[in-house]
Amino acid sequence: MVKKMLAVGVKKDGITSTYVFPWKVSIVAFMANPVFLKGEKVEETLTTLAKDPFFDLIELGPLKPEHWRVVEKLAEETGVEFAMGAQPYVLMQGYNPSATDEAKRREFVKKLKEVIDEISSHGVYTVAFSSGPDPGPEKRDEARKALVQSLLEVTEYAKEKGVIVVLETFDRDWDKKQLIGPIAEAVEVAKQVRKEYSNFGLLWDLSHAPMLGEKPEDLKVAADYLVHIHIGCTKKVSDGSLKDWHPGFYRPGAINGVEEVEDLLRVLKEIGYDRAIGFEVKPEEGQLWLEVVNAAKGVLYTAFANYVAKW
Repeated sequence: MVKKMLAVGVKKDGITSTYVFPWKVSIVAFMANPVFLKGEKVEETLTTLAKDPFFDLIELGPLKPEHWRVVEKLAEETGVEFAMGAQPYVLMQGYNPSATDEAKRREFVKKLKEVIDEISSHGVYTVAFSSGPDPGPEKRDEARKALVQSLLEVTEYAKEKGVIVVLETFDRDWDKKQLIGPIAEAVEVAKQVRKEYSNFGLLWDLSHAPMLGEKPEDLKVAADYLVHIHIGCTKKVSDGSLKDWHPGFYRPGAINGVEEVEDLLRVLKEIGYDRAIGFEVKPEEGQLWLEVVNAAKGVLYTAFANYVAKW
């Protein structure tokens, strides 16, 4: 088993120093190669990413039983860790943790408990998802209460299995239009859940920041609750609207680049963040999936080199 390490060499005043990247690096597999969600090329995708020394953690999507054997084999052979991205259950299948209809809310809780059972039985101990759709200003308070109740029930169950539950913030006005939402509101939700359970935290995605009007500096209010970070891009299309399409860095219309990633690294270091930083990038038409993955690796490497060069 090879120990993975990302480091950059920086020369200052004739002296070359090596700086080791202080965070684990992850990637969302089902976004990097979208056919993953169709159950296609799952083994190829996971094997390629797990054997890439750049990555410490791979974020999965819903899997078929036979693909779990691939996960277990790669974990043993490479030492890479795995986490479950359950966002597709909310965004694509309609499960809603903030549903004010109690029967629908319970459907989500039941589904997530099943997911927790499945992943923990295969050695995966983190699950992330989004809040469910924004019902509009008049019903937000009621929806937030429902969300907190769902999180409490899911997190209590997850604690028994040793699983960490993660709520990801999304845009509320442009594309996915989720209840949560602005980081300050996410923190208020997190405070209520953390009063009861420590196995809960927030995921903030640089890709969503432009749609939320947020900058890395805004993360300082969430320092005590952050357990994961994504980096990627918003897509600005021809009519000026913003889309949560996660294009590769420096693609036409992609918002975010080396400068924004460097700023994020600076803020994360300042607040003492010590968890993983993950890529969420997706190939566009005509692109090979590894093209966007390798471009993202170059952006992170350059952003880190630029950051440490200023120390």
